[in-house]
Amino acid sequence: MKSSCVEALKGSEHRPSRRSPKGAVGTSLTQGFAYVAELDGNPEAGFGAAEQRSGSWIAWSWGTRRMRRCVPGITRFFHEVLARQVAARGAWRVEARALADNDLALRWLGRLGATERCLLPGYGRNGEDFLLYDWTRESWNHVPFSKAAGAEAAATDTDHCRQGRAGARSSASG
Repeated sequence: MKSSCVEALKGSEHRPSRRSPKGAVGTSLTQGFAYVAELDGNPEAGFGAAEQRSGSWIAWSWGTRRMRRCVPGITRFFHEVLARQVAARGAWRVEARALADNDLALRWLGRLGATERCLLPGYGRNGEDFLLYDWTRESWNHVPFSKAAGAEAAATDTDHCRQGRAGARSSASG
């Protein structure tokens, strides 16, 4: 049986708990989507997007050395699922940062349709330079709002009842 990262994508939607003692402090970092790509039963990449403030999101990812084998599946999943989920939540801007000398990450952001915006000198914890990329509502040619969000997301304060927990096969796994 051939290994496939696409079949092993697992994810969840995160929303803040009203009972959380952290309250509003933790809210900006706990709202969003998180996915793990597995290869041969091992987590090889994590990725997702989180709302920083109303309409402004940050995309993130991490990966092992074997992540390269998962990139094609993650890219398809980004276009088919994650970008639509974020658009349905009313995002107008999504930012991503990448180490300036990480050619693989920079090429991947380009393939995902992100626009390079600026250099962030000394942004890394050890003084490394990063590049800021983004997607804006206008640049989401591949994610039509009507298809991405459905009629319920046209309102500015969507209740998100139909978001659910999504994976590559749209099935919940325990």
